[in-house]
This record gives sequence, structure tokens and C-alpha cells, in this order.
Amino acid sequence: MSIWIIFKLLGSLALLMFGMKAMSEALQKMAGPQLRHVLGAMTTNRFTGMLTGTVVTASVQSSTATTVMTVSFVNAGLLTLAQAISVIMGANIGTTLTAWIMAVGTSGSEVSPFDISIVSYIGFFIGIVLIYMKKHRYIGDFLFGIGLLLLGLTTLKATGMSMDLANNEAVTSFFKSFDPDSFLTTLVFLLLGGVMTFCVQSSAAVMAITMLLCSTGAMPIYQGIALVLGENIGTTITSNLAALSANTQARRAALAHMFFNVFGVLWILFVFRYFIDMVCGWVGYDVEMTKGGASSAAFLANAAKLNFVLAAFHTTFNVVNTMILIWFIPQIEKFVCWVIKPKKVDEEEDFRLHFITAGFMKTPELSVFEAQKEIQAFSDRMQRMFGMVRELLVLSSSTTTTKRGGSQNKDFSALFSRIEKYEDISDNMELEIAKYLDQVSDAHLSDETKAKIRAMLREISELESIGDSCYNLARTINRKYNGKQDHFDEQQYDNIYQMMDLTDTALSQMNALMSGRKEAFDVNRTFNTENEINNFRNQLKSQNIYDVNNHKYTYAVGTIYMDIINECEKLGDYVVNVVEARMGTRLKGA
Repeated sequence: MSIWIIFKLLGSLALLMFGMKAMSEALQKMAGPQLRHVLGAMTTNRFTGMLTGTVVTASVQSSTATTVMTVSFVNAGLLTLAQAISVIMGANIGTTLTAWIMAVGTSGSEVSPFDISIVSYIGFFIGIVLIYMKKHRYIGDFLFGIGLLLLGLTTLKATGMSMDLANNEAVTSFFKSFDPDSFLTTLVFLLLGGVMTFCVQSSAAVMAITMLLCSTGAMPIYQGIALVLGENIGTTITSNLAALSANTQARRAALAHMFFNVFGVLWILFVFRYFIDMVCGWVGYDVEMTKGGASSAAFLANAAKLNFVLAAFHTTFNVVNTMILIWFIPQIEKFVCWVIKPKKVDEEEDFRLHFITAGFMKTPELSVFEAQKEIQAFSDRMQRMFGMVRELLVLSSSTTTTKRGGSQNKDFSALFSRIEKYEDISDNMELEIAKYLDQVSDAHLSDETKAKIRAMLREISELESIGDSCYNLARTINRKYNGKQDHFDEQQYDNIYQMMDLTDTALSQMNALMSGRKEAFDVNRTFNTENEINNFRNQLKSQNIYDVNNHKYTYAVGTIYMDIINECEKLGDYVVNVVEARMGTRLKGA
């Protein structure tokens, strides 16, 4: 075998893998938001969930993309783990469409008189025209991807034919060294399929190699199907390793995927020959036909059906396996939850991102969705931080009526330390989300997605400023608590509490927007709250000058008092900025 043939073979596989990737990404860009809506809305029970997973995966030609989207929805609380398992089961069925595309793409004139490689050149021509038109560039990307896929398949088939593997003594001797009737042979090829898939990180590439070896007559059908079963397990090993650095729900979903495929392989081994013979009968492939026992034309025509046997087996196996396990989804959920228990981590000590997961290949649409959920969590955390500031003020105010004791000092110090940790967390969250969005922006993005990323970068900057304001408030209260100035009088405390109530209302409105749909949000409520905060600040500012002049309290106390009031007003401005960024408009009068 010459070095040229080897490079041609590897290049064909590379074309195939890149074509699959380009086609899948283009489909996801075209239908990203719609697919998320379908996944979120059509998983009311296990059967619709399975059907949804099948349709979505068949549409985007990527079970990994469907699995990642599903895991993201579980993390976001849009799907339960049980619903996610049903979607993943459906994804296993949907991904078998790839095998049918390959079977058609590698079929020769024995099966169809039409040369499918012609489609690839038509796809290249129309695709490049649409790419330069920009308006339809995603359709162009898809056509270019399917062109590369079909060109890779036809080149792979032509290379395999030129290698004449059926008459290659080294290849045939290797396969003949295994007893075709031995159960051990099936296990060896099953393991080989898993290892190959894990190494090349593409079940499609291994499926193409399997079809090439079977259709040329080099590898018996039983060993080829054992390789296909191994591919099913190999692809789950990849996702489980990728999920190791992800959160609990991601690891549980990946384990459920592995359990599904491993269980299927276990039961199919008991009926291995009978199941394959049944599928061969459907396709019309004669298992008993040998090269010497039939004419050359009849043997080639029979061998050409092997690709369709592999595709039919892949689909039938996954459909039957799903029909068996779909009734046991609650038990599978309990099992994976029992195996993978959540980590008990103190929230204040944990500033790891919860919705943005590492290790999975994602489209920009999905990455933006994850970032939005992370920003929502960031926003919630900032309101909790403000709640701690209000609690800190209550603790400091109790010293006006009771003698400050050791336990009280300890509670105040502990709460102030928590606020300090929250401030560090807000800084880290801003940096981590910004870094993630920066990575996403390196991809080929639509104008709409670019605008979303710009808005999100502004949101996290303003949210971090809210954290700074909360910390400034806490430091001012701490300075007052530990200082020698006189205490605030009752009216001052009432005014501060009222200002903090208004500020908390603004934060609640902001979080309602972050967690809901912006079309349903009433911007005027935020505008009115901001006006109330500004007017109240101005009123208190004038009153403070009057009270200091009339010696109601000292200038030092008045300064600290107005520092708190002004910081609340500033925090309200940051809230308005977040709302503006999310809505994509400037608030009237803000």
C-alpha cells in the first residue's frame, strides 16, 4: 500500500468529518433559537421528549449538540433530568440518519445508477454563491458542508475500491484469523470499535471506515456490526470524560447516555446473530453468499447492500433499545443521581460558573444562551448581596438601644466578611463571563448574536458595579459601626430603610427582566422607581443640610448618612443601565 493511498484515505476521512461539522453548525445557526424553543416546549412527557430528541438531532446531524443543549436546559431549570434522559434517547435514534446518508453516499452503480458525487459539486457552486450573498450565508455553509461530506464519502469509496481490500492478503488474513462464530471475536471487535471512536473523536468517521471494509468484502458483516456497537459506547466515553469538569447535572446526563448505550449492547449480545439475520432479511442481503459461490456481478451487488445493512441495524437497534428503556426513565434517573451526588460547597466560597460548562463543543447560539443564564445567576447574587447590606444596617442600628456585646460584634463581623467575599465573587464572575464571551466572539457570528454579546458585556460590567456599590455601603456602615461618631437618629434610620426599600424594588424589577422575556417587561416601572429614588435623594439632601445647620446631629454623622443615601442612588443608576442593556433601548429620561 503506497503512502499516496494512505494520505488519500486519511484526507477522505478528514473531508467527511469537516463536512459533517460544517453542515451541523450551519443547521444549528439557521435554527438555533427555534430548536431551543422546541426542546423547551415539547418535552411534556417521556414520549414527546424522545420524539423531540429524534427530530432535533436528525435536523442538526449532531447528537452531541442535542445532548449539550439538553444539559444546558437542565442546568437552567427548563427541563428535569428525566425529560433530558428521554431527549437523549431520542438523540440516539436521530443520529442514525448519518449512517443512512453515508450508505447512500457510498453506494455504487449496483444499487443506484445515479452518481451522488455530482450533488457535491452542485452544492459547492450554489453554496459559494449564497455565502457571498451574506443574507443566505448559513444556507450556503450548509450546502458547502454537505458537498464536502459527499465528496469525502465518494473519495473514500473510490480509494477503497482502488485498494482492492477484498484481495489484499494482509487485510483478509487479519480478519480470517478471528473465528467468525466465536463470541470472543464479537467482544474483540466491539472493544476495537469503542477504542477507535474514542481515538478519532468521531463515530461518523469510524462508521465510514466500517462501511468501506464491509462493502469491499474485506470484513464479514458480523464483525462490522460489532464495530458499530463499539462506536455506540466509544462516543459516550468521550462525553463522560468531557463532563468530568462540568457540573453535577451534566455528569448525570452523560452517565445516563452511557448507561443507555451499554445496556443496549448487553442485551443485543444475547440475540446477536438472530437480530443481524433479521435485519439482513429486511434489506435483502444474503448472509450465506460467498465470493466463490456466486458470479462476480451477483457477489458485488450483494456486497453493495452491506452499507444499508449497517445503517438499518444501527437504526433498528437504537429504536428497540429506546422502546425498552423509555419505560424505566424514573429508575435510570434515580440510578444516575445515586452514582453522582452533588458536591456540598459553601456558596460564598464557590465562584465557579454554574451554567457555562467546559469540555463540550457548542454553537454560538447555545453559548449565548448559557451566558444569559449565568448573568441571570449573577444578577440574583447581587440582590442577595444587597439583602446582606440591609441586614448589616439592622445589626449596626441595634447598638443605639442595647449595649454592644461580644456575640453581636461577632455576628456583625461575620456578615461583613460574607459581603467582602461576595464582592470578590462578583469580580471573578465578571472576568470569567467576559472571558467566555470573548471566546464565543471569535466564532463566525450573526449580527444578532454579536449585538447580544455586546449587550451582555455591558450587563456584567454594570452588575459588577452593583457589587461594588453594595461593598461601599457595607464599608460605610462598618466605618460608622466601629467609629466614635454619634449614632443616627430614628428618622435617619427610617429614611435609609425607605431608600433601601426603593433600591431593592429596582433590583427585583431588574431580576424579573433577567429571568423573563423582555417583551413582557414594563420598562416604565423601572423608570418610575428610578425617579422615586432620585427625588427622595434630593429631598434628603436638602433636609440633611437643614438638620446639620440646626445642630440636630453633627456634620460627620450627616456626611456618613448622605454617603449611604448617595450610594443607594448610584446603585439605582447601575440597575437602570442593566435594564437598558437587556432591553436594547435607552430609558426615557434616564
